[in-house]
Amino acid sequence: MTDIEIAQSAALKPVREVGAELGLLEDELEFYGKYKAKINAEAFQRLRDRPDGKLILVTAINPTPAGEGKTTTTAGLGQAMAKIGKKAVIALREPSLGPVFGIKGGAAGGGYAQVLPMEDINLHFTGDMHAITSANNLCCAMLDNHMQQGNPLGIDPRRILIKRCLDMNDRALRNVIVGLGGKINGVPREDNFIITVASEVMAILCLAKDMPDLKQRLGNILIAYNYEGKPVYARDIKAEGAMAALLRDAVNPNLVQTLEGTPAIMHGGPFANIAHGCNSVRATRLALKLADYCITEAGFGSDLGAEKFMDIKCRMAGLSPDCVVVVATVRALKYNGGVAKADLGAENVAALEKGIVNLKAHVENMGKYGVPVVVAINRFGTDTDKELQIIDNCCKELGVPYALSEVFGKGGEGGKALAETVCQIIGQTQSHFAPIYPDEAPVEEKIETIAKTIYGAAHVSFTNQAVKSLKEIKALGGDKMPVCIAKTQYSLSDDPALLGRPTGFTVTIRDLKLSSGAGFVVAYAGDIMTMPGLPKVPAAEKIDVDDASVIHGLF
Repeated sequence: MTDIEIAQSAALKPVREVGAELGLLEDELEFYGKYKAKINAEAFQRLRDRPDGKLILVTAINPTPAGEGKTTTTAGLGQAMAKIGKKAVIALREPSLGPVFGIKGGAAGGGYAQVLPMEDINLHFTGDMHAITSANNLCCAMLDNHMQQGNPLGIDPRRILIKRCLDMNDRALRNVIVGLGGKINGVPREDNFIITVASEVMAILCLAKDMPDLKQRLGNILIAYNYEGKPVYARDIKAEGAMAALLRDAVNPNLVQTLEGTPAIMHGGPFANIAHGCNSVRATRLALKLADYCITEAGFGSDLGAEKFMDIKCRMAGLSPDCVVVVATVRALKYNGGVAKADLGAENVAALEKGIVNLKAHVENMGKYGVPVVVAINRFGTDTDKELQIIDNCCKELGVPYALSEVFGKGGEGGKALAETVCQIIGQTQSHFAPIYPDEAPVEEKIETIAKTIYGAAHVSFTNQAVKSLKEIKALGGDKMPVCIAKTQYSLSDDPALLGRPTGFTVTIRDLKLSSGAGFVVAYAGDIMTMPGLPKVPAAEKIDVDDASVIHGLF
């Protein structure tokens, strides 16, 4: 059965029951139909003094272009916790329509380890993505209108920083010209679209602790410079109030469930290759209050999502993970050993032995944060005993516990070994979490620390444009903020062709951007783009809806 066929055959509990089992009151839920709800601020207020559960981060090695089942493992681990008598909540990001209709797929898991209702989650869900898109684009519209209506702030149209966004892969919108058609249609200028998940508004939603914090952060967005070279913020054009109004409901986390009824709180959806790649602070904090274990995930490999989870999210929110689960697959390790995507199903011990250095790098990197590590082998039917033995030998060499995960085909039952291993390591090993760089380090030093300590780079170079941007960022007081490096997810380096565990390479920072509302500096490495394009054969070609309004082809 396909993912969607499995999902459509499942018997879901009403979300009212899911909330009640968690200890949420009905007045704390705002229902979006029978199986989805938002958790309002009353729940945060009531639960604020309750002790936190244990925080488990699920991350991964560098993936193949199809992804390696990190969300599936997260959902399955949550289900497996229930199988061994533990109370757990999973905290995930919301999917973007870009990958849903592109190549990678959704973000609701797969097989028998899914979050449901998967069609709703992978499409419009509760409207959070659309609210974020609208809030971002309202600010852009107000900025252009300000220039049209006399431009009292003297905004320089050549130095506008905020970009319009769309939650879709559309390369044709990477570079556009707006304001054509004469004076009545605005001020002509070059513009760019980014995908919604890369917008600063998305980052702000995910890092804000409450509505007042959200509104203040929105006002702090650096949107442009004026002709005198002075900064212009969203608050200067009085945009933050209306933006916050559009996000009034979106700021509240969403409650759904897995295939086996495990509670799942989904909220926010930044990509880890072009943003900070973690679900919202509000969702994670709430999950920690509601269960003994909160299982969350960070996007792509640990060099991206997990690094940003540790150095940005945990730093800002005062979170401290108790365990890191590094997901690996035989096929991704063979991919890192040079095997083409089409040939990953065939046994190739030599390639696996070559590519397993990638797993070693990710495990060692996570250990640098002082947090216990467990390896989860997301098993595929094509994996052979010889290949699995190589991973067994590697984990023993590294001195890290590991477990096979078969949650895709067996649900929670297939993840019991992983759940028991995770609980055991949390019970036996104390976490001594600490970010890898101090707040007071200069931006360029933070970038070099990440590049050399996590990526394994030998050098970091800054283009002339990056040097110029860095000077401006420092002048605005952004030097003490954490750094969010945007780079390819396919390699530890900034070059997607350098697989395995490359050495001796240089990371090139081509530009930097101050996300003053989110509270971090974005450094763009290599050729990373903030508006993806569709592949030659997009997944959208296979998605359809029949005469009975039943969706087909959604994975």
